[in-house]
Amino acid sequence: MDFQLIFDSLPKLLAAAPATIALASVSLFVGFLLAVPIALARLSGNRFLASLGYGYVYVVRSTPLLVQMFLIYYGSGQFRIALESVGLWTLFRDAWFCAILALSLNTAAYTSEIIRGGVQSVPWGQIEAARAVGMSNLLVFRRIVFPIAMRQALPAYGSELMIMVKSTSLASTITVVELTGVAKQLISNSYLPVEIFIIAGCIYLGINFLISRAVLIIERRISPRKRDGRTFGTSATPAAH
Repeated sequence: MDFQLIFDSLPKLLAAAPATIALASVSLFVGFLLAVPIALARLSGNRFLASLGYGYVYVVRSTPLLVQMFLIYYGSGQFRIALESVGLWTLFRDAWFCAILALSLNTAAYTSEIIRGGVQSVPWGQIEAARAVGMSNLLVFRRIVFPIAMRQALPAYGSELMIMVKSTSLASTITVVELTGVAKQLISNSYLPVEIFIIAGCIYLGINFLISRAVLIIERRISPRKRDGRTFGTSATPAAH
C-alpha cells in the first residue's frame, strides 16, 4: 500500500468532488420535475397517458444506465443534421449535457414510481374529508395528497439520491471529468488502482453519509411521530402503571 500516493492524490480527488455533487444535484432536480407529471400520468384514468407513463418507466428501468448514456452521447451523432436544424447539436455534442440528460431521464423513471407509491399510500379518508369541506381537486392534491405522499416517499427517495451520486461515476465513460474521471487519470499515471479507488470510494461514502443524515433529519422534522419520539403509535416515555 503506497500511503504517499494516497496523501498526494487526496487533494486532487477532493477537488473533483464538487463536479460530482453538481452533476448529481442538477440531474436529481431535473429528474424530479419530470417525475411528477410521469407519476400523475400513471395515476390518471386516461389509458393513453397511463400507457405512455408505464412504457417510459418500463423501458428506462429495464435497460442499464450505461447503455442509455452511450445511446444519448454517441447515438445523437446519427441525428446531427436534424439536431443542427433545430439548434440542439451544440448541446448534444457536450458530454456534460448528455450525462445530465441521461441521469435525469433515468432518475425520473425511478422517482415517478416512488411518488406514485407515495400518492397511493395516502389514506382515502383524508381525501374524502378534504372534499367534504369544499376543496377542489387541485387544492386537495396540493394541500393533502402531495405533502403526505412526499412524507411517505422520503425514505425511498433518500435511497434514490444516494444511488444517483454513485451513478455519476458512469459519466467518466463519456469523457466527463468528475470524481471517477480524475481517479482514472491518476491511475493511468501511477498504475496503482487500489490506492486511488480506496480514496474515491471513501469520498463517495462521505457524500452519501451526509445525504443519509440530511434525509433522516428531514424525516424526523416532517413526521410528527418521529419528531415526538413515537413510532407506530407508541410513546418514547414509559406508560404510567
